[in-house]
Amino acid sequence: MMLSWRMLLIGLFYCCIKTGATQYQSKALFPAASRIQRGVATMVNPTFHNSFDDVHLLFEILLAGIHFEASGEFSVRDAELASLRKTQNLEVICEDIIPRKLTDIFTLISDLSNHGHMHQDDFERTLLTLVYTAQQVVNSSTEQQRDVWAESFVSLYKAIKQDLTGTN
Repeated sequence: MMLSWRMLLIGLFYCCIKTGATQYQSKALFPAASRIQRGVATMVNPTFHNSFDDVHLLFEILLAGIHFEASGEFSVRDAELASLRKTQNLEVICEDIIPRKLTDIFTLISDLSNHGHMHQDDFERTLLTLVYTAQQVVNSSTEQQRDVWAESFVSLYKAIKQDLTGTN
């Protein structure tokens, strides 16, 4: 009888620890991705790439040039690439999911330092946030702004490098 109670207590203790650890690990790095509403359609956790062809397309889009407007709009400089349906997913991610305010970017950086290996969608969004911060470094009007944006860029770069290499 005493052994049964001990096993029950150990089982409950294990469940509490497991639940707490699962909740900690599943904290969303990009909470805006949980539900995006565009027009009539609702997208849940939109991502850009699902194959190597998508990765190549993303590389081609980045090489052609992208631009983040101050108003929050995202644009691709090449008209042919901008017209692709796949580019619309990228637009949703860049306009509605990735953080744009420095405070949100530094929150992401802090969350990344406490997070294990990134999922594919989180990696993609972190990379796009890195691209956004690079543009902000270039477009900064003061040296102080440039330094802060550069700091966020370097921190995101380190998080991506750590995820890719598995080292610090």
